[in-house]
Amino acid sequence: MSYRVHVRVMPRTGLLDPQGQAVEHALGALGFGEAGGVRIGRAIELEVAAPTRADAESRVRQMCDKLLANPVTEDYLLQVEER
Repeated sequence: MSYRVHVRVMPRTGLLDPQGQAVEHALGALGFGEAGGVRIGRAIELEVAAPTRADAESRVRQMCDKLLANPVTEDYLLQVEER
């Protein structure tokens, strides 16, 4: 069975996010002062062959812990869809 997995990686809450701060400042300078709390992360999509949804999620969590996310400074969320 094949699963499409969406991974959302974001800086941990409370940690400095220089990219987010730069974008928030730029938005204010462009007249979008109502935008605040900007945080910049990344989205990753991949297909995983696994016998079950739980197995696919487990494998992608291992991928995130070892490569896709920095466990010291980032958190991630997974969304698993059956293909």
